[in-house]
Amino acid sequence: MRSHFFVVSVLAVGLVALLGESVSPAFYWLYVPLIPLIVMGCQNAFQTKRAILRNYPILGMLRYFFEEIRPEIQQYFVENDTDGAPFSRDLRSVVYQRAKKQLDTVPFGTQRDLYAAGAEWAQHSLRSVHVDPASLRVTIGNHQCLKPYSASIFNISAMSYGSLSAQAIQSLNGGAKIGGFYHNTGEGGVSPHHLEPGGDLVWQIGTGYFGCRNSDGTFSPEKFKARAEHPHIKMIEIKLSQGAKPSHGGILPAAKVTKEIVEIRGVVMGKDVISPPTHSRFSDAEGLIRFVQELRTLSGGKPIGFKLCIGNPAEFVSICRAMKRLDIYPDFITVDGAEGGTGAAPLEFTNSLGMPWAEGLTLVRVTLELMGLKKHIKIITSGKIVTGFSLFKALALGADTVNSARGMMLALGCIQARRCNTNHCPAGVATNNPRLTVGLVVEDKRVRVANFHGQTLKAFAELMGACGVSTSGITRGHVFRRMESGQVLNLAEIYPTTEPRAARFLEAPSAF
Repeated sequence: MRSHFFVVSVLAVGLVALLGESVSPAFYWLYVPLIPLIVMGCQNAFQTKRAILRNYPILGMLRYFFEEIRPEIQQYFVENDTDGAPFSRDLRSVVYQRAKKQLDTVPFGTQRDLYAAGAEWAQHSLRSVHVDPASLRVTIGNHQCLKPYSASIFNISAMSYGSLSAQAIQSLNGGAKIGGFYHNTGEGGVSPHHLEPGGDLVWQIGTGYFGCRNSDGTFSPEKFKARAEHPHIKMIEIKLSQGAKPSHGGILPAAKVTKEIVEIRGVVMGKDVISPPTHSRFSDAEGLIRFVQELRTLSGGKPIGFKLCIGNPAEFVSICRAMKRLDIYPDFITVDGAEGGTGAAPLEFTNSLGMPWAEGLTLVRVTLELMGLKKHIKIITSGKIVTGFSLFKALALGADTVNSARGMMLALGCIQARRCNTNHCPAGVATNNPRLTVGLVVEDKRVRVANFHGQTLKAFAELMGACGVSTSGITRGHVFRRMESGQVLNLAEIYPTTEPRAARFLEAPSAF
């Protein structure tokens, strides 16, 4: 094949010479573009890593070109409005429209098949009420907390600096400042880009203890106390696991590790930053709850909670038992679902581990209620929440407030290219490549983040008003789903409040 390539190349060059001689010397300039093509073809023919390029030095390049732009081709030329994963085009569109404060109504009726299995809807009322979006706030902090925090019911979920660009972090926090909601830092620690805009922060403490670690990677109470006193930090979240890669630990590819990230996290340049799968500060349920109290004391009484994706329900029950034994209660629990997003995760973890969001959220809510603990603890949840209806459903299943990660990324301009783990995000959101991040203008994007938050809360308030309820009045009975059999059930029937699994695990031996 390579010999054929060179024969064709030589004949082409000879033909150029003959035609140029017979027509005009200026004719040669028409063939200048062929030179880079021939050079690349020669390189491809003799490289040893890609068989396709070795066998087809010119045509083979088209294969890799179309593979590179496949997500864009699929999104703009193949998908219809209800296609696309993890977010369909119509969901992405409504985020873009609300972020830009453009027309977000739709004409000519729904495009969704309401008789298909899985179709969901809310039960409206003839006695609609007015709900003020500004009133949609929840106080987080129980009787053991000295500094309760008034949180919006819609906030920015955990995404670390490093996983996201500095411009993206500044835009998110700037939007949180404008809109009066919080921004979870992710486990990568608190960076200057989180602090400068002035928005409220939830500092997430992961297994790597970034921002509060000793040189050996263990937890440093002194460093934690010094950072936790910052007035922008309103709450602290202990990350046990996340939905996209539970029990794995965070991953920041070496390509995204900059000198600034090395300084912030206390890691090594040029290597993947992989957090341990478990915490070194504690090893069982009582250790976790004592750590909650330790952080509460060191922070001066700020709300402390933990985040997890449910795996073995008996382990969560063990944590609840430890709360009761020690008489120490976290101020909040964040429940992530297996549908959760991430910048990088092994395929087996993101596809095959973790309890899905609805089941996990329901189990946590029911367990806390059965054990008499819900009065002490607010439930935060996250998992593909980008519309007023998804927020409504989250509250129906038992959440007090919700976080959104990918929704906020879309508000920044993310196009769902799914290159977050490569440092080649074309929108400049999930990359540290200066050539790409320059396209993300903070002054514009922070307003879009605030707009998306505000317009989504407005849509939720209107939906809640149409159902004739307040946030505390939303129940599982308000949301219906068509099952595979064609039968219609409400969420109270699908996820009963006397969840048998939760009741069964209450009697099981301690598992954590």
